[in-house]
Amino acid sequence: MIVVSACLAGVRCRYDGGARLDDKVLALSKVEEFLPLCPEQLGGLPTPRPTAEIVGGGGDDVLSGKAKVVDMEGRDVTAQFLRGAREALMIALEAGAKRAVLKEKSPSCGVRRVYRDGVLVTGEGVLTALFMREGVEVISDEELQV
Repeated sequence: MIVVSACLAGVRCRYDGGARLDDKVLALSKVEEFLPLCPEQLGGLPTPRPTAEIVGGGGDDVLSGKAKVVDMEGRDVTAQFLRGAREALMIALEAGAKRAVLKEKSPSCGVRRVYRDGVLVTGEGVLTALFMREGVEVISDEELQV
């Protein structure tokens, strides 16, 4: 079982109400059982929703209470991002998932890069950081090889 960012599986859950259906993820679905999850929806955020960025650090800093997630309207959505990451982790572990393919650049799912203050920087999203803390192997959709 492998967790996949739901948007990569064609679920219209992105901030803009769209999806990012990925051909490599579709190919992966033919050889692996996968579980599409959207931590932002699991955290209670609507779709569509204002874009959000991590402020003051990376995903691990959000988990440690040293950074927060703020949407473009200035609202602190840290609690929803944390709730969604924890729910996604619980579901993933209950399903026996040991690996995840997550959407790069997302404040939840970014593996190597996220937006901070409107600039793409090195860092991880909140869900990615939590998965890594809990021993779930995480790879970016941009790194996926099928």
